[in-house]
Amino acid sequence: MFEPIEINENSKELVRGHGEFIKYETEIKPEINIKADFLELAKSRRSIRKYKNEKDNDVSKEQLMKLIDAAQAAPSARNCQPWHFYVVKNKKIQAELKECAYNQDFILNSPACIIICADSKRNESRYGERGKNLYCIQDTAAAVQNILLCAKDMGLGTCWVGAFDEAKAAKILNLPEDFRPVAIIPVGCPAEDFKPQHRRPVDEIVTFINE
Repeated sequence: MFEPIEINENSKELVRGHGEFIKYETEIKPEINIKADFLELAKSRRSIRKYKNEKDNDVSKEQLMKLIDAAQAAPSARNCQPWHFYVVKNKKIQAELKECAYNQDFILNSPACIIICADSKRNESRYGERGKNLYCIQDTAAAVQNILLCAKDMGLGTCWVGAFDEAKAAKILNLPEDFRPVAIIPVGCPAEDFKPQHRRPVDEIVTFINE
């Protein structure tokens, strides 16, 4: 069992439950510099389908790698991390992806696309069919959301595209048999305003079950 720890403000000491004192000289301060309030960041994120001309507003490899870094920090069942990310900056391939995504033009018009794939074998080996059909999708969805929020914080626009032909996308990217494409995310500098979106009232979507 963890010992209770409290701070003695008068003596500036940490007090452990059994009476042991540990002195400290300075106040404890967070080391992470958060650029924006998280709730504000989450609420201000929008799906962007228009991007600025990439000639003057390209997305760098460094920026894309920061998005991948955020993605791999997502939680996953038993830390299986069943994801693989294909970063595409090739107009020929983007054009093919656009076609398999029912001709959503912004996939081609964006400077880059990230295709998130679920490696079902990584979950199946631990959890069987439920891992293969559910957990790997949940895990990769968490990684997608991290990308969207990180991009917003960096001033980039994204859109979570799920409407596409999986088989055609897998063929375009020459995916291994166990890789399932879950999302296509165009990335670029936004060329449209962030329009407020209607959200259902909180009391309509939450149920509290108390003791």
